[in-house]
Amino acid sequence: MSKDFLFHHRNSPILFSIPHDGGSIPDNIAVNMHEFALKSPDRDFFVSQLFSFAKDFDISLLKTNISRYVIDMNRPNNDSSLYPGKSTTELCPTTSFDQRELYKKTPSTIEIRSRIDNYWSPYHQIIEDKLEVLKQQHGFAILIDCHSIKSQVPRFFDGQLADINIGTNSGKSCSNEYANKLKNVLTNQNKYTHVFNGRFKGGYITRHYGNPKENIHTIQIELSQINYMDETNNRYLPEKAEQLKTLLIRMVNALC
Repeated sequence: MSKDFLFHHRNSPILFSIPHDGGSIPDNIAVNMHEFALKSPDRDFFVSQLFSFAKDFDISLLKTNISRYVIDMNRPNNDSSLYPGKSTTELCPTTSFDQRELYKKTPSTIEIRSRIDNYWSPYHQIIEDKLEVLKQQHGFAILIDCHSIKSQVPRFFDGQLADINIGTNSGKSCSNEYANKLKNVLTNQNKYTHVFNGRFKGGYITRHYGNPKENIHTIQIELSQINYMDETNNRYLPEKAEQLKTLLIRMVNALC
């Protein structure tokens, strides 16, 4: 497996995808980026730690180590907008969430094509292959795309985001049965606020691979970072994180 990816093969019908918790920027790309961008401040910090229980539940896990500033695995490779009319970042982002320019010189079409070939396509090939294997083994597969974001990002949403945001492409990417299992878990707790198909309905990964009629179900989980880390200093808070992880385990167990 390439150093650009972490992939653990397991036997559960569930696959975790973690496309935004990487901070690696290749040297040939870094030389054209502004200094602040090299720290990848908009990454989904510590999501890999929150979902590290995958190994204990025999769940496969795929994570890219590449920064979303290099290329966003959760965008279509033709760079079409997933949220028409709303502010979004591109396949190869040119601005940060607070709208600072990332590059000294905008990447060329040839550069972007190279990033698709070297990073985007291999990531998606792994997803495609693994879902097919899981479907053959179990008769169905569940892909959970795991994300987090700061609790307040004015560019993308007003005010403070709900604690747990579930996206099923407005019910198109997974069956009602699985969506209802998650709703039951979230409704029967009162520590965290939650919403289904609000601002985050699911990105490219959720929308592209979800096909309930073919027994492939996809769900995006977008977590507010305020519940497990110090958002100002990007510091992991183990005690808060463990409480959130307990709920995530209950959610995943419900799907099983």
